[in-house]
Amino acid sequence: MGRFRAWLVVIGAGTALVLTGCSSESAAQPPSPASTTTLAPTATTETTTPAPVTTTEEALPPPPPPVEPPPPTAEPQTTYAPIGGAYYFSSPDGLFQCGIVPLSTRTEAGCQGTTTPVPPKPEDCMINWGNGIRVTNDGPASFMCSGGVVYTSGGDTIDPPLAVGATIAGNGFTCTSAENGISCVDDATGHGFRIAPDSNEVY
Repeated sequence: MGRFRAWLVVIGAGTALVLTGCSSESAAQPPSPASTTTLAPTATTETTTPAPVTTTEEALPPPPPPVEPPPPTAEPQTTYAPIGGAYYFSSPDGLFQCGIVPLSTRTEAGCQGTTTPVPPKPEDCMINWGNGIRVTNDGPASFMCSGGVVYTSGGDTIDPPLAVGATIAGNGFTCTSAENGISCVDDATGHGFRIAPDSNEVY
């Protein structure tokens, strides 16, 4: 009986040691690590807001000044008022000065300028010869013997040109401008002339 108790005591002590060992082992065991969840990085979407468009209105340039119309082209004069009863004009090329001139003893129409051919100088001409042709109301046309300019209004410039195709009529004479020169005719007798730089005729 006593041996049985002793055996129980030994068994009880062994059981206690086993339990104590198990308990110590459980206490010494580190706690299981807590589970850690790692989140994947979230993709970041950047939204770029475009900068506002700024419109700058530039001032318009001032309008160009109005274009002045060109001055009218001067046309050759075709109407000639008499000056002291005389009509003065020039050829379109300005090489001849002409006139229809009433004088005290006669009326004549003539043109002065260089022309060719010229007949020989007469003996009674003591001054310049052949520098023009005239026709009077008392005979046929002839070359001039004169010491200076006869057919001029006396202005600072040459008298206005008579355009090709234009005519001046006055004092019984008619003068016409043509491509081949200036012609003047005595309306009553039909005598007259044509004069140009490189040709002429008298009738």
